[in-house]
Amino acid sequence: MEYYFSKTINDSFENAIQKVTESLKSEGFGILTEIDLKATFKKKLDVDFYNYTILGACNPPFAYKALQAEDKIGTMLPCNVIVQEKVAGQIEVSAVDPAASMQAVENDELAKIATEIRDRLKKAIDQL
Repeated sequence: MEYYFSKTINDSFENAIQKVTESLKSEGFGILTEIDLKATFKKKLDVDFYNYTILGACNPPFAYKALQAEDKIGTMLPCNVIVQEKVAGQIEVSAVDPAASMQAVENDELAKIATEIRDRLKKAIDQL
């Protein structure tokens, strides 16, 4: 089982992040965190890296349901979505598959929630 799904789009990196954010919003997700690894690696390691941003996406109603079903599931939240540009103008957007990542947690209610979250994340990525 794959632990992520992805799609490649042709756009600028900045536009891609905006489109991903809007697409996630249309599925009920907000962005809690935005980590710019290119800037972080330059600042902390003095190395050049390609454009790579991690977006921490959260759908509050589903996060609440998941925490009610399994109180330690916060260790796996929020859902990470990465936007990376290895080749100029070719942007790969990948999202974690929550159903795959939560498979180790033996909780039927959580599995149902993870599947629904996966479907919404996948729809957001597919519509880019």
